[in-house]
Amino acid sequence: MKSILQRLAVAVCVLSSLYSFAWGLTGHRIVAEIAQHHLTSRAQRNIKKLFGEQKMAYYANWPDFIKSDTTGVWKETSAWHYVNINPQKNFQQFKDSLELQKAPNLYTQIKILSAKIKDNNVSDNDKKVALIFLIHLVGDLHQPLHVGRAEDLGGNKINLTYFGQNTNLHSLWDSKLVDDQKYTYTEFANLLDIQSKDQVKQIQSGTLEEWLYDSHKIANSIYYHTPKDSKLSYAYNYRFEPTLERQLLYGGLRLAKVLNDIFG
Repeated sequence: MKSILQRLAVAVCVLSSLYSFAWGLTGHRIVAEIAQHHLTSRAQRNIKKLFGEQKMAYYANWPDFIKSDTTGVWKETSAWHYVNINPQKNFQQFKDSLELQKAPNLYTQIKILSAKIKDNNVSDNDKKVALIFLIHLVGDLHQPLHVGRAEDLGGNKINLTYFGQNTNLHSLWDSKLVDDQKYTYTEFANLLDIQSKDQVKQIQSGTLEEWLYDSHKIANSIYYHTPKDSKLSYAYNYRFEPTLERQLLYGGLRLAKVLNDIFG
C-alpha cells in the first residue's frame, strides 16, 4: 500500500487542476498565505520540519482533493469540513447546540487535530497530515455556509443563478464570489493583509466557539438575503464583497493564531 505522503503527492499533482471545493482553490490558498505572513519564528521552524520548503498554500486544498479518492481511505474525513446548526438566538444557545452535534465535525476535528500535532508520540508523517487538514479546516470555518443548516446541506440545495449561470448558494460562496474578484491568491492575500498589530490582535482574540458563532451569524444573513431561485449579479457582489474579504482575512489571521499556539 502506498504511504500517506505518496497518496498526498499524487492527489496534489493530478487533481489540483480539476476540482475546487469549500473556499475553492484560490480561497484556501489566500487563507494559508495570510497565515504564513503571521507565523512566529518558532512556528515557522516547526512547520518547515514537516513541509520542507513548500508553503502552506501548496497543501491548503488537499483535504478537498481527496474527496475524489475511490479507495475509501479518507471517507470518514468528509464530515470534518462542516458543522450544521439551526439559527440560534445568542452565543450560549449556539455553544450548547454546537457541543451536542454528532462527532466528527468541523468543531471537534479542529480540536483533535491541534492536540495531535502537539503530541510528541505522533509520527512526523501523521503530524504532517494533521497539519494539512488543520490548515484547511480553519479555512472552512470562515466560509460561513460551513456553519450552515442541515436541511439544505449548507446551501447546496438552494439553487440560484449568478450572472445567468445556474449554481447553488454553497458553490457561490465556495468559489464563484472569490474568483469573480480576478486576483491571484497572492495578490488577494497581499491586498487584504494590511492590518495594524492591534487590529491583528483583536481579530485573533476569542475562542474557537466564538469564531464559529461569528460565521454562523454571517451564514444567517446570507440565507436571509439569498432565497431560493434568486437571480444574482452585480448588486449581490457589491453587498457581500466586504464580508467575503473579511472572512478570508479573518481565516488567515486566526489560522496563524492557532498554529502559533500549537508550536509555542
